[in-house]
Amino acid sequence: MTDKQTPSSASRGIVAVMDLGTNTFHLLIAHGDAANPEELYHTTVPVRLGEGGINNGIIQPAAYKRGVDTMVQFHEQIREFKAEHVNAIATSALRSAANSKDFIDEVKAKTGIEIETVNGDREAKYIYEGVKAGNCLSKQNSLILDIGGGSVEFILGNDEQIIWKQSFEIGAARMLDKFHKTDPIPGASIQEMNNYLEQTLSSFFDGIKAIEIANIIGSSGAFETFAEVIELQKGNEFELKKNRKYKFAPQEFINITDWLIASSHADRESTKGIIPIRVDMIVSASLITRFVMKKLAISEVTMSTYSLKEGVLAEALNR
Repeated sequence: MTDKQTPSSASRGIVAVMDLGTNTFHLLIAHGDAANPEELYHTTVPVRLGEGGINNGIIQPAAYKRGVDTMVQFHEQIREFKAEHVNAIATSALRSAANSKDFIDEVKAKTGIEIETVNGDREAKYIYEGVKAGNCLSKQNSLILDIGGGSVEFILGNDEQIIWKQSFEIGAARMLDKFHKTDPIPGASIQEMNNYLEQTLSSFFDGIKAIEIANIIGSSGAFETFAEVIELQKGNEFELKKNRKYKFAPQEFINITDWLIASSHADRESTKGIIPIRVDMIVSASLITRFVMKKLAISEVTMSTYSLKEGVLAEALNR
């Protein structure tokens, strides 16, 4: 997915932000002010960095090559737009892989791009800033849920502050590898996954049990897919670029996640709105979301297209 405008020689303060996730690498080039940046170029590449090794702590050779090749392509675009500030943020897969230093060193040698590997706490802060920049927060407390391939960030906050945040290594690719070995996913595997989430997320539920939460804000990724599939099935056009946020009708959200959890690979593959890289991981993402909704007794869900890269961009443009 690529969107591009012609670079202007008169443009100043051009910033390039890369979000190097477990599933996808994003490049966003923009300029202007943090409150209303002008996007010059945006592309998303399904690198699948965690493929074949996400729970083994290593980037496999084919995935490693895809990642390096993509960074070389990103470097060419950054040069074309004459970006003055370059931020490359790596998250779960590179955070946990034994050969991440080799990858980072090779990218630096081939492109000059210095990749910064952020911890889960910093990742959560960037996600909060991105969602805030997208005007999705209010005076009420929201739980921001960012389901990546490697990790899931839980950020409880409002338009003034973060109240609580934590990152857990329970991303959709990890859960797919661990529990979704048969398709459609069997009930016994769902129960196993729910038991695992119950145990893994105990510190989260303990930490926020006395706090009132109005809704869940799903940060980009799987939540964009949920919204797109719902609207396309209703016969409506849906362009993410025109929908910075999307409020789900509670029953529609239940229906689509129920269907995804029960569906086969072929069902999902033939469904408009599900991009290839999410065909299987959308099941784990659905199960994680529904587990959290049930535990917290929350039915209100909103999608924000703004996430980590917009948070990094806002920080860069504020400098």
